[in-house]
Amino acid sequence: MDRKRTVAVLFGGQSSEHEVSCMSAVNVIGAMNPEKYEIVLIGITKEGRWLLTESLEEIQKGTWRESRIQAVLLPDAAEHGVLMMEGERVRKKRIDVVFPVLHGMYGEDGTIQGLLEMAGIPYVGCGVLASAVSMDKAYTKQLVEPLKIRQADYVLVTRMELDSMDDCVRRVEEKLTYPVFVKPSKAGSSKGVSQAKNREELEAALREAARHDIRILVEEKILGREIECAVLGAYEPEASGVGEILAADTFYSYEAKYFNNESRTVLEPQFPEGVLEEVRQCALRIFKAVDGFGLARVDFFLEEGTNQVIFNEINTMPGFTGISMYPMLWAKQGLEGGKLIDRLIELAFERER
Repeated sequence: MDRKRTVAVLFGGQSSEHEVSCMSAVNVIGAMNPEKYEIVLIGITKEGRWLLTESLEEIQKGTWRESRIQAVLLPDAAEHGVLMMEGERVRKKRIDVVFPVLHGMYGEDGTIQGLLEMAGIPYVGCGVLASAVSMDKAYTKQLVEPLKIRQADYVLVTRMELDSMDDCVRRVEEKLTYPVFVKPSKAGSSKGVSQAKNREELEAALREAARHDIRILVEEKILGREIECAVLGAYEPEASGVGEILAADTFYSYEAKYFNNESRTVLEPQFPEGVLEEVRQCALRIFKAVDGFGLARVDFFLEEGTNQVIFNEINTMPGFTGISMYPMLWAKQGLEGGKLIDRLIELAFERER
């Protein structure tokens, strides 16, 4: 293909991971070869406004939110375009492919993927089904269960049930022992996640999680190492090596991930014999079970004392920040920066074909 491909990069979004998305987008855009791609930057504010962004510097400074140019994706499949509007001035831009660097709700949950399917525009990452079920940790657990891969025991609670808090707490205490982890079923980047060591903390954690989602997952605490594996590809995907998270907190919280310099990632951790390959194979099986396509990061625990591999969650649009495991694992395999982005964009066209 002689001409440049026009790539629309979507970033920001309405989820609690808005800031993380902006950080990821800076690295994705910075790795794209301007000789191969004409890049159209579209930021989505927390209020849901779509704005044309002129430069990478605007994203870095946060001034993109002041743009006066709206950029609306056309759902008409014959158009393959974005409508740009500034006052009475309207122009249309044809788009070849979209890279939705969006995390969390309205970005990683199948909604933007459905809009792009309707518009007939190729896009990077998993499709509607994989995005939706992987975003919801409770549904992911149900899909993975037949694979006989061990998962943490859990209790599912809804926001409406919290009106009878004593009943919710009793259900948790009948099945699990303290400490437990409380998670919004559909939040990411550890937003709204808390550890509860007693009944009082459990009630507070349930209320905090309910601020982020209607469905709340209460899980047993797994003592062990936090490890991650990156998956890349289409119908015959590949698994990367396995990295380890060394959190500078009691768990890998949002603050520990992005704002504590003492949290570290290890790209070549030492494992007991057989563990590395077991994790890689489990990651591929889970990716296929959710109908994954393009990319995902699959997270596990390696249990202390037993060395059992325990599935934690799958992320269909993993972070691309400067400390994110997904790009670092593939860089270790020789797919650094621009090479990884090129591969992901090629996969978008492969699905279209």
